Amino acid sequence: MNNPIESGPLPPAEGAAPGTSSSQRCGLVAIVGKPNVGKSTLLNALVGQKISITSRKAQTTRHRITGMRTLGATQFVFVDTPGFQTLHANALNRSLNKTVVGAVSDVDLILFVVEAGSFTAADERVLKLLGTGIPTVLIANKLDHVHRRSELAPWLQQMQGRHAFAEFVPMSAKNPKDIERLFGICEKYLPEQPWWYAEDELTDRSEQFLASELVREKLFRLTGDELPYTSTVVIDKYEEEPPARKGQKRLLRIAATIVVERDSHKAMVIGDKGERIKRIGTETRQELEKLTRAKVFIELWVKVRSGWADDEARVRSFGYE
Repeated sequence: MNNPIESGPLPPAEGAAPGTSSSQRCGLVAIVGKPNVGKSTLLNALVGQKISITSRKAQTTRHRITGMRTLGATQFVFVDTPGFQTLHANALNRSLNKTVVGAVSDVDLILFVVEAGSFTAADERVLKLLGTGIPTVLIANKLDHVHRRSELAPWLQQMQGRHAFAEFVPMSAKNPKDIERLFGICEKYLPEQPWWYAEDELTDRSEQFLASELVREKLFRLTGDELPYTSTVVIDKYEEEPPARKGQKRLLRIAATIVVERDSHKAMVIGDKGERIKRIGTETRQELEKLTRAKVFIELWVKVRSGWADDEARVRSFGYE
């Protein structure tokens, strides 16, 4: 694995004793929901650092991303999943849905994320994937968007009839107090067992993977709804050079290809006189340097691969399971 992102020491949970082999807890917590309900924002808040990309564009997350947070004697291993896809039955979406189904089959706890006060047909399709054998907590996210809190009570009663939820948690993933409260709720469902990861590890994903995800995030953010979600990013070169002298940062040299389906999409990504792709590269480099604490050089290219999202072999070759 290539340099997983790590954190500095984390404060212990309130009232928790330092972790010992006899008192440690550790377990898997899956974060599931339809596209664009705030799952990646929630994961980043729980981990305490950005490891999953976010965008207002639906269907941004495409991989199972594991993030860890160790507080006191408890290690939380969170699994962020793609939003369950129902709009297009292509090879890419079949791969994404397989990832979602796999993630919820072998965990200790499921966080089912919906927008507070809302429950759509897409939410219902995700809920049907969840059995009754694993405790499921309903996360009523984006509580800050609800203008009248009194309207939540009848909605929560309706939700009680839809599934045997273990608990209901109205919250905002952007509110630190809500995140702290959620840790206390999740901890109860994790088994007593030794930790699986080092205390300072934040994710099992490599820097190379995070680089490709950051390029994709900037791509979607800077093209808005114009660019189809099927565009993807492939890392062609990822080289690390140690510091030339003491006190200097290590150097990362990255070359990546943005894959689109049409020539018109390619022109859109490049932008007028190359300004858009230059900005994608600059914003990726700046954020990656903060995450990796390294000096980063990045080159971006754009290639057209028509119909790749419907090609099972091409989908696999681009890193989707």
